[in-house]
Amino acid sequence: MMIILLIWAIIAFSISFFATVFVKHFAFRKAFIDRPSQARKIHTRTTARLGGLAIYIAFAVVLIVLLLTSSQLTDGKITSFHYIGLLIGGLILMVGGALDDRFDLPPRLSFISPVLAVLILIGSGIEVEKLTNPFGGIIYLTSFQSDILVFVWMMIVMYTTKFLDGLDGLATSVSTIGAFMVMLLSLTAAYFQPDVALLSAVSIGAFLGFLFWNFHPASIFLGEGGSTFVGFILGTLAVISGGKLATALLVLGIPIFDVIWVVARRCKTGGIRNIFHGDRKHLHHRLLDLGLGQKRVVFIYIFIASAFGVSTLFLQSRQKLV
Repeated sequence: MMIILLIWAIIAFSISFFATVFVKHFAFRKAFIDRPSQARKIHTRTTARLGGLAIYIAFAVVLIVLLLTSSQLTDGKITSFHYIGLLIGGLILMVGGALDDRFDLPPRLSFISPVLAVLILIGSGIEVEKLTNPFGGIIYLTSFQSDILVFVWMMIVMYTTKFLDGLDGLATSVSTIGAFMVMLLSLTAAYFQPDVALLSAVSIGAFLGFLFWNFHPASIFLGEGGSTFVGFILGTLAVISGGKLATALLVLGIPIFDVIWVVARRCKTGGIRNIFHGDRKHLHHRLLDLGLGQKRVVFIYIFIASAFGVSTLFLQSRQKLV
């Protein structure tokens, strides 16, 4: 099993690695670029956006090949229809993100593609049937309750990775840790889900192939579509692995608390309209302002995400809540 996971992860890595090079050149030719023209920008040179497209290409190509040539991804409870919803939702994020990268859309318009992507995902049948109650027992959800939970969950995760995308390689690194933890959990005897493990491995390969170019000093950024797409994948992995939301929540624990703090502060100072106006008050920016370099801050996040993620492999539900 591990050999199969490694092979497909390497294939996804290779496609993502080379696709990033082509996407970078395309982004410069078509002006999908990020100029350091605002005070909150920390990069000092014009950098290509649209990097998430390379991740999507690698992810989609490997998934389609696997679905057409084998049943490895559909041997469990996940169906081809679920994967179609995942791919179409990702494509919507790519299109909406590309428009945002090119024309700097206002928040009310950039919000449309994430909402549509999640609705497509829910429409494909991806749901949470039950949740483990940290105080004992199982909580079974109706279809309506599941749809509401999946929608809220996916939006939280996507906007967490979007807000996290403020330093070179940060959002991609943390998302990689999350996918890796879901993969490990799916390989344990208690939760053995080879289809989820394979999907996680493909995601990890696609993330790492791009991360090579995105780590500091980055030569290309995720872009708006990419910053939400990595969260889209991570959130979906947590759902289709049988409601392993606690795993992703722990990996994203610090970033999620940071988002809550930033959103509350922005609402207090400027109302709801101010939520999506960027600034340099995120935790990673504040650590950077304390004198820590970008690489050091990213490694701090990686360490915390890994430590919390590993804890999900042996902690019980109540302990995870604590």
